[in-house]
Amino acid sequence: MGVLSDRAAEDLSKLRNEKPLIHNITNFVAMNFTANTLLSMGASAVMAHAEEEVEEMVSSARALVLNIGTLTGSRLDAMLKAGVKAIENGIPVILDPVGSGATSFRTAAARRILETVSVSVVRGNASEILSLRNDNLSTRGVDTIHTVEDAAGTAKTLAKELRITFAITGPADLVTDGKRVLYVLNGHMLMVRVTGIGCAATAAIAAFCSVDKDLVTAAAAALAFFGLAGEIAGKKASAPGSFMIHLIDALYSITPEMLKNHAKIEDFSTP
Repeated sequence: MGVLSDRAAEDLSKLRNEKPLIHNITNFVAMNFTANTLLSMGASAVMAHAEEEVEEMVSSARALVLNIGTLTGSRLDAMLKAGVKAIENGIPVILDPVGSGATSFRTAAARRILETVSVSVVRGNASEILSLRNDNLSTRGVDTIHTVEDAAGTAKTLAKELRITFAITGPADLVTDGKRVLYVLNGHMLMVRVTGIGCAATAAIAAFCSVDKDLVTAAAAALAFFGLAGEIAGKKASAPGSFMIHLIDALYSITPEMLKNHAKIEDFSTP
């Protein structure tokens, strides 16, 4: 099916064999679902957020997720401390700027993390990504009011400036490091009807980045895998509640061969 699909399948196989531990400082709303996502796909999860232990905990992990969904001042301090330690240990840090742009506190926190920690990948919706650069942007809570294409230019610019990979999720996901541009077309319409889906997708990216140093292909592979699980769940579910359960089951049951055959990753990079 192509080099990118082959790479995605290889990443999933490696992930299942190595079972990397992913440290999540995430939000209370999505914590359980995120942990089950990681366990179902073949990784291991820890959800430690106390400032007194995050440095010690992240030292045992293969990747770190910083998710500002239920942000507090003390949690931000823990994120900064864990992020700096993760970089010292050479493991990828994945930032999910949930609701950035909705309040000045969230926006400032997301920007401070980017200034303090050498983040590897930022995963967010279009409005969240735009808020990282635009001081005059306002959003509606954690929901996006912009399209992926609205944020594509900003993501490319920020990626070049900060040397970070950006993943914008929507009906079609975009992954870019400022030079390469990949689109992921897997997914299902019910994914926007279950809380924590985006947060879980961020954790999936962290798991794939823990086994693939090419952050662009790793992020795209993770989103294709997660989106394919959504497609499989959508065939069995009639509403959001059952969809959530079938999604977890699909994350567990997708094989590397299935991902190789059904990943929809397209390369729109220009020379």
